[in-house]
Order: sequence, then C-alpha cells, then structure tokens
Amino acid sequence: MNRDRRIPLPDPATGATGPRAYQPDLSAAIDGFYRAATRLHGLDPVLTEMVRLRCARHHDCRICKAVRLRDARDSGVDEAMTAKIDRFEDSDLDERIKLALHYTDAFITQPSGIDAALAARLRAAFTPAELVELSLDIMKWSTQKIHVTLGLDVMPGVDVDGGTVTFFEFDGDGRPTNFRSAHDDAVTAAR
Repeated sequence: MNRDRRIPLPDPATGATGPRAYQPDLSAAIDGFYRAATRLHGLDPVLTEMVRLRCARHHDCRICKAVRLRDARDSGVDEAMTAKIDRFEDSDLDERIKLALHYTDAFITQPSGIDAALAARLRAAFTPAELVELSLDIMKWSTQKIHVTLGLDVMPGVDVDGGTVTFFEFDGDGRPTNFRSAHDDAVTAAR
C-alpha cells in the first residue's frame, strides 16, 4: 500500500491531527464502544489475538501489526503461530481459530457471504454470547480503519516499520496500556 496516498487532515489552528480534532463527540463514542467491547472476556486470549491480527492485516494497520497482546503471548501465541494467519485455511491452527478467522474475513469483506452453512458451523463451535463477542471484537479491531486511512497508524514507542514487536495489555476500563518491546521484557526477565 502506498502510504503517500493517505489523507492526513491536520488542524491548521492547533496542529492537531486525527478524528478527535474534527469530530470529538463521535470519536468519544467510538472510544466508548471500543473500551466496552474490550472489557468482554468470554473468548480466550489466543483466539482474540489471532482475530485481532487478521483484522490488522486486512486493514494494513501498522500499529496493530507491530503489537501483541501480552496475555495471548502468555497463553502460547508466538510469531510462528501468527505467521500462519495469512494462510490459515491450510495451516495446523485449531479448527475453532480457523473458523473465527474465516468469519472475520467474511464479516470485514463481504458480510453477505455469511451463508447458512457458515452460520451453522459458527453456532456449533461458539455459544451465542461468544458469537456476539467475536462480532464485537471484529468491529472494535476495525475501528483502526479510520487511523489507517488518515495515515495516523503510528504510535510513540511502537516500532511500526522496523519489525520489533511491542507487547501490551488492557487496563480495567478497556484502554491499551503497558506498552513494552520484546527487548524490554527480555531485559526485565534477566534481572
């Protein structure tokens, strides 16, 4: 993707950029949705991380591709596992993860492709509450489209272009926090 074709919208009066500078009320509402969806914990961290990264790949979000959920790492998600996301259908990933990724693709790219057969497979593998959470997760991980489109998918302290993975977690209110690079974690563990 050619990043020069993005459409950043600086506020000439304040120098601020991004949705908050132009639509603070709507941005606050989206942030509230994001945090509420993040506080749901019915899905395991491995499935959540794999769905999050599939969304990141679809939207080409530099931040989301460069960060990893710490609880997913602690539950076994490593770079070898995340490398399987792009060709998940032919991988040895758990069938429930593959189904969630298939649903993610359909949800993002063509919701009308969620036919009776896919719906039946989803209902057999997930409880109704899990399906709602999975759908809300896909929606919340897709709010990054705004930042990607405006060229704002960067964050201080996150190496979005250099290949260094940064781990993070969510606080009790659903806000991302505790960003630490894999290098920082290794130094801390060595102490």
